[in-house]
Amino acid sequence: MPTFNWEDLLGQWSRDALRCPTIAKDLPPEVSNSGWLGYPPATDEEIAAAEARLGTRLPASYQAFLKVTNGWRRTGLFVPRFLSTYEIDWFRTHNQDMIDAWLRGARSQGGPFSVPDEQYFVYGHGQDPARIRCEYLPETLQLSEVWDTEVYLLNPQVMTRDEEWEAWFLAHWLLGAIRYRSFWEMMLGEHKRFLEAADCPEA
Repeated sequence: MPTFNWEDLLGQWSRDALRCPTIAKDLPPEVSNSGWLGYPPATDEEIAAAEARLGTRLPASYQAFLKVTNGWRRTGLFVPRFLSTYEIDWFRTHNQDMIDAWLRGARSQGGPFSVPDEQYFVYGHGQDPARIRCEYLPETLQLSEVWDTEVYLLNPQVMTRDEEWEAWFLAHWLLGAIRYRSFWEMMLGEHKRFLEAADCPEA
């Protein structure tokens, strides 16, 4: 079973983010003073209640994240807040209009939507964000608030052998999504992208 060192990653991410004036000025003083962008951890009962409500078992890396922090305030300068166990829901529940817009866009490009495996199952260097399977969107799990069209999703229709769900950072300016094999890999990748994009003083 893989291990996920969320305490170290999120602790470092908090320190990195709080060095950025653009982020720090938008946070409540008590959060800035705490040095932590997370929330209290979710209990086993809260995770189980979310799974019962959603009718699914959440992947291990995301469960481990929730047991460290039940949500997350910022992953970058503009990207949205991660939701708590009480708030996560299927993307279609509150954002069917966004799904319809992505599907219309796919049709306008001539469709069909489905991307061949050899083009779809590319992660990291060489991935084309536009080569997403829009037909997966109705079954994705929404992990964050939507900012403009930016949102974090988990896709249970693509799983690893460890039953980790594919993870997406979806945005219109990408013309698709940056996709990762798991929630853990996504957060590692998103932290790296944050460091590359943020104009923050060195520690």
